[in-house]
Amino acid sequence: MAAVRMLRTWSRNAGKLICVRYFQTCGNVHVLKPNYVCFFGYPSFKYSHPHHFLKTTAALRGQVVQFKLSDIGEGIREVTVKEWYVKEGDTVSQFDSICEVQSDKASVTITSRYDGVIKKLYYNLDDIAYVGKPLVDIETEALKDSEEDVVETPAVSHDEHTHQEIKGRKTLATPAVRRLAMENNIKLSEVVGSGKDGRILKEDILNYLEKQTGAILPPSPKAEIMPPPPKPKDMTIPIPVSKPPVFTGKDKTEPIKGFQKAMVKTMSAALKIPHFGYCDEVDLTELVKLREELKPIAFARGIKLSFMPFFLKAVSLGLLQFPILNASVDENCQNITYKASHNIGIAMDTEQGLIVPNVKNVQICSIFDIATELNRLQKLGSVGQLSTTDLTGGTFTLSNIGSIGGTYTKPVILPPEVAIGALGSIKAIPRFNQKGEVYKAQIMNVSWSADHRVIDGATMSRFSNLWKSYLENPAFMLLDLK
Repeated sequence: MAAVRMLRTWSRNAGKLICVRYFQTCGNVHVLKPNYVCFFGYPSFKYSHPHHFLKTTAALRGQVVQFKLSDIGEGIREVTVKEWYVKEGDTVSQFDSICEVQSDKASVTITSRYDGVIKKLYYNLDDIAYVGKPLVDIETEALKDSEEDVVETPAVSHDEHTHQEIKGRKTLATPAVRRLAMENNIKLSEVVGSGKDGRILKEDILNYLEKQTGAILPPSPKAEIMPPPPKPKDMTIPIPVSKPPVFTGKDKTEPIKGFQKAMVKTMSAALKIPHFGYCDEVDLTELVKLREELKPIAFARGIKLSFMPFFLKAVSLGLLQFPILNASVDENCQNITYKASHNIGIAMDTEQGLIVPNVKNVQICSIFDIATELNRLQKLGSVGQLSTTDLTGGTFTLSNIGSIGGTYTKPVILPPEVAIGALGSIKAIPRFNQKGEVYKAQIMNVSWSADHRVIDGATMSRFSNLWKSYLENPAFMLLDLK
């Protein structure tokens, strides 16, 4: 074992006594991250030199630290605890996942900033956690064979926390893999990852478990089918006594939270808006043919091409001619803001409830660009991993309720937006062409709602007619694409 020699240096700086300690091994000095800095007589010392001394929290042997929920942003003050990745008694390292929380806008994974042992969980699943309140208690690991030193860093304020560097390499694994490892009492640091950048996959955990136990689960035995016993001829069949059914179910009351809580706030605000409704039908026969030609090309590029990219691009082209539909009003409807970007939202039905992510800057995107972004949003939305950026900043909304069913609907505007559209299902219906001949037409109904305080019926009708012309004659879009 390498010889360890402790070297302690005392120096004075700015008239204040500062303790400096170094750790030396085999003649080479290795400066460690400091655990504390002693400013005698000045607990909140501030130094005006361009390089200040790093301030951190002392990690004493057996010290229990309250790990508090940090500010997530967007004015969020409370979240719902959806999943714990640790339990009391587990050992965690810096940046290990602690839990997953969900606000009314997005889901966020909380990671540890300490190395130590989990001593207490403050919340159960589906409990409401508050920003600034403790999530868990962590007993920090004691310092062994080391002393503290002072390292100069860029200045930090008295109330800021500084994170220690990761000791060793960072473990890359998804929450599902971490849970699998936790349930089988496997330390991820002992598993060799076979994924990209050393990421630990589910197969790595299973292979590690098989090597450790060597156990292979035997197949479940099949139940032997026994023939029914012979029925005696003189046996009388009893007549069952019928009893009235007894229902033992009970009503259940639970708080509204997560995305449903956000819907309550949004729809309550929407009730203050006088809605103007407008409906029409669109013949998508030519667009259906065009999409069938383009689907194999998009699939070869790894993208699923639906009708929605065409709908969004047609909306964006229409908003260029009618910018008032891509605007927002203040709470008292005293000012109107015309939005430069076309951030068009798409209403999605997920297990967590209704969410409305948006495609940013549709006005500068191609059909393929829009399809690529929609694929990304749909994948994240299906697993509840959409970010706050994906869910905010919308300027116009489309609801594809027709993918579930229905013909007409009355969409509700999402404040502070001023317009929204809802698309019905596409149905094959007989129609007459210009020669009076019957043909098979692909018809879709659309329903628009607009804020009647700032948008009149004629404006909504003209916008709908322009949008309809782009979809019924897809080649027209080529003339206005930029």
